[in-house]
Amino acid sequence: MFEILMYLFESYIDAESYPAPDKLSRKLSAAGFEGEDIDEALTWLSALRMQNADDHPEIPNHSGMRFFAEIEVARLSAEARQFLLFAEQQEMITAVEREIIIDRALALQQKDLGLDKLKLIMLIVLWDRHQNLSPLLIEELLVPMQSTQLH
Repeated sequence: MFEILMYLFESYIDAESYPAPDKLSRKLSAAGFEGEDIDEALTWLSALRMQNADDHPEIPNHSGMRFFAEIEVARLSAEARQFLLFAEQQEMITAVEREIIIDRALALQQKDLGLDKLKLIMLIVLWDRHQNLSPLLIEELLVPMQSTQLH
């Protein structure tokens, strides 16, 4: 599924420009991706699209600490959790975006999701929210993955 998400990011730099799910499914199949992986990625992406930052309560600026629930600790590696907190502190993401990223990471139902996969999830969440992504942010989120297999 991660390969499909990366393919979408590379092929459709503007998140609004990728086609409807049925047409996208055919394009992904023609690009060599497997049906089950395509379905999983499109379901995941559809759930992301249904999340709207306006549906979350407004979070005031504060220096509070975000504690992770037991399921989050089990599914996100310590390195991934630390990076999320760092990204929020550095204002790379908002608290609402952090929660959307955590939600999409937990949706994968993987144990000990590593930093590289979390960075890709973060990239896709920010990309899908139609933010003008800084080239430096994209580089930060992608560079380590270029030498790592995401299976």
